[in-house]
Amino acid sequence: MNGRPNFLYFITDQQRADWLGCYGHPVVKTPNIDAIAAKGTRFDDLHVAMPVCMPNRASLMTGRMPSVHGLRYNGCQLSRDAVTFVDVLAAAGYDTAAIGKSHLQEFTGQPSWHARHNHLPGRLIEEAWRSGPAPSEEDAENYAATDRYVIETPYYGFRHVDMVTRHGDTCGGHYEQWFREAAPDWRALRDRDNELPHNYSCPQAYRTPIPEALYPTAWVADRAIDYLTDPARAEAPFFAFVSFPDPHHPFNPPGRYWDMYSPEDFELPLPYEAHRNPPPPLRWLHDNFHGAQEQMTKQTAIYAGEQALKEAMALTAGMITMIDDHVGRVVAALRAAGLYDDTVICFNSDHGDYLGDFNLLLKGLLPVRGLTRVPMIWSDPRGRRAGSSDALASTIDIPATILDRAGQMPFYGIQGRSLLPTIETGAGHRDEILIEFNDSAPKFGFAAPARVRTLRTSDWRLSLYAGQDWGELYHVARDPGETQNLWDDPAHGDTRARLTERLAHHLTAQMDESPRAHLVA
Repeated sequence: MNGRPNFLYFITDQQRADWLGCYGHPVVKTPNIDAIAAKGTRFDDLHVAMPVCMPNRASLMTGRMPSVHGLRYNGCQLSRDAVTFVDVLAAAGYDTAAIGKSHLQEFTGQPSWHARHNHLPGRLIEEAWRSGPAPSEEDAENYAATDRYVIETPYYGFRHVDMVTRHGDTCGGHYEQWFREAAPDWRALRDRDNELPHNYSCPQAYRTPIPEALYPTAWVADRAIDYLTDPARAEAPFFAFVSFPDPHHPFNPPGRYWDMYSPEDFELPLPYEAHRNPPPPLRWLHDNFHGAQEQMTKQTAIYAGEQALKEAMALTAGMITMIDDHVGRVVAALRAAGLYDDTVICFNSDHGDYLGDFNLLLKGLLPVRGLTRVPMIWSDPRGRRAGSSDALASTIDIPATILDRAGQMPFYGIQGRSLLPTIETGAGHRDEILIEFNDSAPKFGFAAPARVRTLRTSDWRLSLYAGQDWGELYHVARDPGETQNLWDDPAHGDTRARLTERLAHHLTAQMDESPRAHLVA
């Protein structure tokens, strides 16, 4: 093996760490991902920088927190001026490819809540910055034509891009252009009136008529295999970012994956009643379910009944096993191409899902472990052996790790730290991590969009909600389900004060250090 390894980086959308066989799930079958973990390091306490798609994906690309890189909530855009770790790899001679979901730019074409509600007719200048976001390469209009849309590259460092946007069986981007050509009856396949029969009542459960081979997850794997086996691809080392848009809702696994699992296979380990003193947003969601049943968007967290949650679990499990099958196909192609012995293989997700925790579904502002903790597996040809690490780590550490393994210095302003010492020697990593959350609109009983900052240590989780006279404090070492809020417990006042001070230090450090100032004599 030469000194510069290839990287095959698998990432899924909205997948909890504990929903993989190698992370101990008793039902979900993931033999191919488990096989990667069997020859790699499985991180058991790696958390996202923010449990929302776009901000955390931007943190993965930049190694910086959302408050620093500027993509603060879904509907924003990572500036095209932002440097990513992929830019560094490309500058070092790597062939770089993004295959699947990117979600670094807005793809719905719809105005944000702020744009709809905060515009004032008398405002002569709308924003604090003169330059707004550039036209989005991921916008649906770009892919309405028959001819393949040509993305301006490098796209955040990627020189080859096969784009997927949106979710479920109505994904857009290059996939949608291919789908319209591959399926002459594509309109009928996407017509919601043609849903296949089923008896599920779960919100967003939809039995798609789209065949497995035409489904977006299969397309992503096909394009990844094309890339790995392309004889025209340069002899340079590569970084392939293979991004599946599942198991994000809607819950619509195709074909055999729909009924691969039964709702009766699952149980709710953390029902709402398990929480001894639910915080106000959790109580609001509970009361909303038993009252108005409002949901601002299809992406907004909801409270659901036991049967609906078990159905969502069964369908999510089907989507995860579908992903696992396609991961197996891609790794098999890597082996067949003679690239396996020179390639670092990673598996990760952009954030988790409540998926039944306290009867919740989807994602939101409550930073419970199921939402912020994600799978991270690193299988390195320099020593493929099974191992696990309980080192506390963050998404922002991943790009620093990849650059370290590629032998490249990170750019100035990166906030992550390389995990290679932990991987190679078992060394510790961080004593505490910061997790941010910025809501895009007032939800869950808040009068304004919530701003939440969380400090996690190996033993504690403290969450501060801006402007609120309450917060959250959990002794996660003794209460891993985070079921008893100790915020108002006098016995833990000193711990609350100490962790709040530590959080203040982290917030004080959230400044963009780039560009670096010149020393003045």
